[in-house]
Amino acid sequence: MKIKSRQAVIGDWIFVLVCVIVSLLCVLPMINLLAKSLSGSYALVRNEVYLLPKGLNFDAYVQVFKNSKYVWSFVWTVILTVICTFVSLTMTTLCAYPLIFEKLKGRNAINVFITITMFFNAGTIPNYLLMRSLGLLDNPLVLIIPSCLSVYNMIIMRSFFYGIPDSLRESAEIDGASFFQILVKIYVPLSKPVLATLALFYAVGRWNGYGDALMYVKEEKLYPLQLYLFNIINSTNKMEVATNEGFSTPGLGAAMKAAVVMFSTVPILCIYPWLQRFFIQGVTLGAVKE
Repeated sequence: MKIKSRQAVIGDWIFVLVCVIVSLLCVLPMINLLAKSLSGSYALVRNEVYLLPKGLNFDAYVQVFKNSKYVWSFVWTVILTVICTFVSLTMTTLCAYPLIFEKLKGRNAINVFITITMFFNAGTIPNYLLMRSLGLLDNPLVLIIPSCLSVYNMIIMRSFFYGIPDSLRESAEIDGASFFQILVKIYVPLSKPVLATLALFYAVGRWNGYGDALMYVKEEKLYPLQLYLFNIINSTNKMEVATNEGFSTPGLGAAMKAAVVMFSTVPILCIYPWLQRFFIQGVTLGAVKE
């Protein structure tokens, strides 16, 4: 049995300490928000809430569920996230798959044109004029189409496709399989790790996105959850927030802010352990030996 040197043990403890500090920096703000969402109004007004709730009550959560605007924005964001993730994965796969074939005419030019879009952007005003000319303003499609493909994610998937042995594709071609059958029956099953990773990227990006809705959407029924949350957090006066939302109790507006943030964050956090299953399963299926 190999015994670690003193320097190695000290290095391990330093690494553990750094990990603990980073974890606390990530977890403590969430604990503080949870404590605020469960605390009494007067404790919040006096800024007495830190890591434990004071004057335990669930009024903020009751008010959140009673707010029809919040409930609809939550449901709409869930629907939007599912649709955007599915469409984005489909577009990314269909864009990356043809680019792995050396016989594809103009492949180098296509790669150059696609890569250029990562470094150059028309800007906010031209994008707005484009959306208006396409008739996408105040249209649900404006939250789906412009972000349905990420070049960065496409490059990741293309690189993963390159790692799949060509012998699998060649054997399928000999058996008479079409390009689409090869994609569906060989590449997609072996690409579950990268599909799960990109699905997480797309889902988190859409769930946390509000800039496109802020610029292109005016109808409140199309507001995603983060834009609704942005409108609440953007109010600096707690009493003003409480009044605008129909509350008369001081501090309840701050509790509702915390409750809305918790509800906005917890669902996307639940995706991580759910996708972890597919990471392990995909790695197992992708273990190909030549």
